Amino acid sequence: MRVKIASDTTDAQARAIAEAMASKYREDVTVVDDGGAELASASADGGTDEPADPEPEPELGPTAREEALLAEIDEILAGGPEKYKDQLPDQGKLFVRDRIDLWFGDDFLFEDGKFAAFDDWHPDGANTDADDDDRLPADGLITGAAEFEGRDVHFMANDYTVKRGSMAAKGVEKFLRMQQRALKTGKPVLYLMDSSGGRIDQQTGFFANREGIGKYYYNHSMLSGRVPQICVLYGPCIAGAAYTPVFADFTVMVRDVSAMAIASPRMVEMVTGEQIDLQELGGPDVHAAHSGSADLIADDEEHARKLVAKLIGYLPNNSDETPPRTDGQAPAASPEGIDAVVPQEPNKGYDMFDVIDRIVDAGSTLELRSEYGPEIITAFARIDGRPIGIVANQPAHRAGAIFPDAAEKAAEFIWTCDAYDIPLLYLCDTPGFMAGSQVEKDGILEQGKKMIYATSSATVPKQSVVVRKAYGAGIYAMSGPAYDPESVIGLPSGEIAIMGPEAAINAVYARKLAEIDDEDERERMERELREEYREDIDVHRMASEVVVDEIVPPSDLREELEARFAFYETVEKDLPDKKHGTVL
Repeated sequence: MRVKIASDTTDAQARAIAEAMASKYREDVTVVDDGGAELASASADGGTDEPADPEPEPELGPTAREEALLAEIDEILAGGPEKYKDQLPDQGKLFVRDRIDLWFGDDFLFEDGKFAAFDDWHPDGANTDADDDDRLPADGLITGAAEFEGRDVHFMANDYTVKRGSMAAKGVEKFLRMQQRALKTGKPVLYLMDSSGGRIDQQTGFFANREGIGKYYYNHSMLSGRVPQICVLYGPCIAGAAYTPVFADFTVMVRDVSAMAIASPRMVEMVTGEQIDLQELGGPDVHAAHSGSADLIADDEEHARKLVAKLIGYLPNNSDETPPRTDGQAPAASPEGIDAVVPQEPNKGYDMFDVIDRIVDAGSTLELRSEYGPEIITAFARIDGRPIGIVANQPAHRAGAIFPDAAEKAAEFIWTCDAYDIPLLYLCDTPGFMAGSQVEKDGILEQGKKMIYATSSATVPKQSVVVRKAYGAGIYAMSGPAYDPESVIGLPSGEIAIMGPEAAINAVYARKLAEIDDEDERERMERELREEYREDIDVHRMASEVVVDEIVPPSDLREELEARFAFYETVEKDLPDKKHGTVL
């Protein structure tokens, strides 16, 4: 018999009810509450049973199977042979797992492919000696995701203790998956490179396959302009490994540690007979000053991280987003000093950074490729917290004339800014493109064409400031009036002309002046012609003819640019309907 009683009945009352009912009706009685839970019971023979206490749940923990897995993971995380790990401090670099910890710390999210090639070196516990050269943990390549400076990123990192960071089939597969996932997520990619290239003795299955190492560069090309790709070099990146840094949007090399080259010094000697060490062949100094392949040079691993942390702050996650803004800052130096910085004499040199420091937010400037084509400055900065790309002539170097390497640098920077929706500020003070036999051999027309093409094709907001000289095709490359800038602003020191006064007078009046025998009279005539010419090209004449939009007092330039960048922030521009242009 089951007897239901109120839930607030005490245990003693429940027992008494069970005993009484069992005695009266000579049946086993179970007393339950309103919810059906058993409170007490009594048997027909007068005994009373209380509910038995439930058996305690056994405490559960990792099984032997899980413990074995954890031990395998620990062995993978230990990396390659200890003897190679011991060499890393002398080489000035970190073990790859420590490097990842430096970059991400607690913001490391997850790793993919940790067990890649596991069966090749660890079947049933084989080949697990700490100094065995056949150890292949993670196949020498780590891929995953992390949060970096508040941004979700994909990353890859070579393990130099595993076959010198060389790449083989399983690592290649991980690299490709990471790139393909970045295309889907629209998140930036960090390449932490330290690789000797393809693993030659294992090349079958990954070199020329459709989904082999060659697909890296196809994927780089698809990612280019879609998501920022930033590469940091921590060691020798040779042959195929050297293409990732040059395909990336930005490349950082670590001084005295990193290098990149199409072939190793040993291979170079074999092919050409040239004897050269790796740093001379492809070290940071080579790629910073001569090839232009290095955007930034870091002093050490910590400095590399700081540079990338600053760099990524100017970039959106992908081409669909806008660059991140910060709180605005006043310039480091007063804008009131701009006019005093710019010399009255058109041919006198000065440092354009003295102007830039009076325009942009304090501490916001990050110059790229500073040693390559230094007569043009390419830099990120902010105006009132808004990221901008600066393309500025540098009169402190070769009078600000545009040489082939500078034109190439500027074209690529403009192209990158346009891809990631970063507005452009041109600061023009140039005698134009350099002339001469050597620059013709170096491709001044080809590289100049690329700079003009990039400026023409850029659809981001553009502001052009004629700081002083704007001669020849220099005004075209620097987004002059014909190149669809949102504004062309002149400073009172500005001049726009086919060429400078001296060259113009020599070209037009040389014969007439030569006919004047009196030296004083000839000098007087030259002076008058020069003054007339300069009146004709003065920025006031250009403003009168509405060639420039406005002449701005230099002290007001910062505020003027702040207002114009804000006003034109959402401007939309269309390019002609075509597949793409033919200028590369």
